[in-house]
Amino acid sequence: MNSQFLMCPPDYFGVEYSINPWMTHNLGCVDTDNAKKQWHSLFETLSKFANIELLKPRPHVPDMVFTANAGLVRKELFIPSHFQHLERRQEETHFRKWFLRMGYRLKDLADSVRFEGEGDALFQPGSNLLWMGYGFRTDPQSQDLLKKLFSLRIITLQLVDPRFYHLDTCFCPLSGGRVMYYPKAFSVDSLQSIKENIPAQNRIEISEEDAIHFACNAITIENNLILNHASPTLIDRLQSLGYRVILKPVGEFLKAGGGNKCLALSLTSN
Repeated sequence: MNSQFLMCPPDYFGVEYSINPWMTHNLGCVDTDNAKKQWHSLFETLSKFANIELLKPRPHVPDMVFTANAGLVRKELFIPSHFQHLERRQEETHFRKWFLRMGYRLKDLADSVRFEGEGDALFQPGSNLLWMGYGFRTDPQSQDLLKKLFSLRIITLQLVDPRFYHLDTCFCPLSGGRVMYYPKAFSVDSLQSIKENIPAQNRIEISEEDAIHFACNAITIENNLILNHASPTLIDRLQSLGYRVILKPVGEFLKAGGGNKCLALSLTSN
């Protein structure tokens, strides 16, 4: 297996504060037993396609289970996140220690720049392209700093719907040069950028029904897509293009505004 991910068991997961619209009406409403079952089911499925490293869960950081927000990995380099909200900044130390212990080189962005890792930075498979979202959690100037670290082509996309506060909640780069996304989550200029860079036959626009069930928040390994939900129409479209759709519901985590992709940080980039 060439793919590798970092996950964190949900021992202390819960909705204990509100920093996005999904959390607002779900404070204290997580079924912890069900959350653990859903996480372990996702872990077992992902284990069939990739090697998984585990991060020790810690008390008082309930969102640390969403490891995709830890930072961005490019070969042996790790760029740690600087979280927008105080509630999540305690996670930063735990993530940094793990990557240092595993032998990664750490490169910090400026302290004044907010950056939330794979939540807002997604590599296009098989390409030297990085998509970056901004508008709610990540500052647009983070792209300038990343360009100094990597010889990457970076396209920034402005998020305008607070329900889709991270790019990975509404946009999914796919193998074969395709992307799956929810158009209404983006500004007009950003939609134009997507159209200018991705030909029409490679753009998969999803419905609001699929979007609010985090269909775009998919873990992608080659042509395998592991996601929380997909309507029959979307499944048919993806399968017709050669993708294998694997549904692994993680409804308890949606209460905190996170889906399958949020629960796994890729340790293997292009």
